[in-house]
Amino acid sequence: MLALGAAVLFFIAFLIQATETSTEAIFSPTSLMLVGLTLLALHVGGVGSGWSTRRRGGRR
Repeated sequence: MLALGAAVLFFIAFLIQATETSTEAIFSPTSLMLVGLTLLALHVGGVGSGWSTRRRGGRR
């Protein structure tokens, strides 16, 4: 889920950069890219993947 959020932020940052849209400082393409990279790093680090308490397999 975090990777999907990162992809959306990267796409929005790309659109802002490609169209040269004037935005406020907090919504600049660079700040959106950094937030996207943070989400991607959290995804790769395993945050948000959830804990699985179910046991797989059965008795042997």
